[in-house]
Amino acid sequence: MKKLIITLVIALTATGSASAADMPLKAQVAPAASTVPESAFFVGLGGSYNSTDFGTQDVYAVGTSSVFQNGALFSTGSAAGPGTVQMGSETKFAPTVQGGYFRKFSGSDWLWGFKFAYSNLAASSTVGNVLLPQAGSNTTVAGGVTTPFTGTAVARTYETTIDHQITFIPFIGHSFDKSFVYLGAGPTLSHTRTNVNGLVGFANVIGIPSDISGAPVDFTGSGWVYGGAATVGATYFLSRSWFLDISYSYAMTARQTFNYSSPFINPNGAKNTTIVGTLVGNSAGRVITQGVSASINMAF
Repeated sequence: MKKLIITLVIALTATGSASAADMPLKAQVAPAASTVPESAFFVGLGGSYNSTDFGTQDVYAVGTSSVFQNGALFSTGSAAGPGTVQMGSETKFAPTVQGGYFRKFSGSDWLWGFKFAYSNLAASSTVGNVLLPQAGSNTTVAGGVTTPFTGTAVARTYETTIDHQITFIPFIGHSFDKSFVYLGAGPTLSHTRTNVNGLVGFANVIGIPSDISGAPVDFTGSGWVYGGAATVGATYFLSRSWFLDISYSYAMTARQTFNYSSPFINPNGAKNTTIVGTLVGNSAGRVITQGVSASINMAF
């Protein structure tokens, strides 16, 4: 019996060794390398769909006047007052270009980077028949009699526009096999313009509105203004050299003020009078832009 058991053990051991020898060795498969480069500069071209809100514009207008009758100074006066203009918003597509750089932290899937982006927003909002209430007084030269009055500055249209916007966004992100997600925030530089068209100053001195400034006057103010933006986005690498980038951004300009000034001469032959004066004022406001952009980028 003992010999039989020893014989079986030797046979099983031999069989197991033979089976193990006959089994093919499994190849060790190395993990696939990430498509996302360790670091890269990139440039891209695409478009964005933006909603631009022009908010509330604060306006302050001042009118001064000197009334000449038969060539002699008869009276002087002025009127001033603040007003607000509730602007609308515009939604439209805009072309965009961008460029930047990213780098993974050593031995990590986290990364940091930055990107510059330019958008030709070309968005605007226009409000018609804008009324700016004013209050003032008129003083006669001969008797020194001062008469208070109310008035209204009327603009045929009030228009605000934002055309160019440049953003610089430092960001931090996390990479995967073929993509990375990121978020960031940084400064913006935007070019805006305000047009006040067909402004006329009216005064209600004797109970009837009178045209003080005469022919309608147009005003324009434009310039660059700083602001800030926040962005969240994701990329997908088609190869190590090409990737898609989709992002959402929220940008707001700083409050920007434009100043206006224009002289006027308003003759009235029927009354042998001429009113000489100035129209002075300013407007101030900010612009908020929200947009979703998509671009194809080359990494190098």
